Amino acid sequence: MRQSRLARSTLTVSELAFGAAGIGNLFTPVTDDQAERAVTAAWDAGVRYFDTAPHYGLGLSERRLGAALRDRPRDEYLLSTKVGRLLEPADADGTDLAAGFAVPATHRRVWDFSADGVRRSLADSLERLGLDRIDIAYLHDPDDHAEQALDEAYPALERLRGEGVLGAIGVGMNQAEPLTRFVRDTDVDAVLLAGRYTLLDQRGLAGLLPLAADRGVGVVIGGVFNSGLLAAPRPGATFDYATAPDHLVARALDIQTVCERHGVPLRAAALRFPFGHPAVASVLVGTRSAAEAEDAAALLQHPVPAGLWAELRERGLLPPDVPTPARER
Repeated sequence: MRQSRLARSTLTVSELAFGAAGIGNLFTPVTDDQAERAVTAAWDAGVRYFDTAPHYGLGLSERRLGAALRDRPRDEYLLSTKVGRLLEPADADGTDLAAGFAVPATHRRVWDFSADGVRRSLADSLERLGLDRIDIAYLHDPDDHAEQALDEAYPALERLRGEGVLGAIGVGMNQAEPLTRFVRDTDVDAVLLAGRYTLLDQRGLAGLLPLAADRGVGVVIGGVFNSGLLAAPRPGATFDYATAPDHLVARALDIQTVCERHGVPLRAAALRFPFGHPAVASVLVGTRSAAEAEDAAALLQHPVPAGLWAELRERGLLPPDVPTPARER
């Protein structure tokens, strides 16, 4: 699997990244053994970038990912986690399903983008992971906390990067415009953009991606299937975790028809599309099983001919100015 440098940083990422929300019991339970086998399958396929967060399963994702990576050569992979939500013990009964995770509600999430909160979050993450370092720390969803994230959390991460504690600083969000502000006003190394640079939604191209390329900021793209619609388009499919409107279902089905005409699975085209932009270093796919890890790696290797992108443009299914991959692989 191809590896590339994360823009101006010294870090190298695999073009496919392992998103570990699934092994934190996102929506449905996963066993410890299934989680370990998912990480092993991704590793065997060449994945060397793994992403997690305290938010995912109230720390379960970090614990499972750390356990699965603990005996791997530490200098052979990149690990990212996130700051902005502290986990505080809670006495609540029931599960965390309201937040999307099938785990006991043993903790509650507390937003905290203070400098002390950042340091505590990273210390807690290292303890759960059981590893010696975190390579990339992302500010996680600072949409409603942008000022504190800019004034307190980012400077704290900058100090840790300067001390060599962190390899890189990133920001991860579902919206492109707020990320653009962080790229413009700070010296972040990377952004993780979810769902806003896909075959159906190219809002990241308006300002964020060109600015990231100009400033040497690496881009990781998540949510390439827009939570389901680009994986299996049909009425009732989800787009950004809600039922997709009819016009988007129709558009996704039209894209799928073009893909089929060129002998390309829709999911393969969705995975390959972001690499048309030079700022994109990696595509992150949420993975919960060995089969899903193997499938994502195989799809990413599937040839996508230039004629497919050309036909999507001709049919108005992609904007005429959107960059597309120049090579089949």
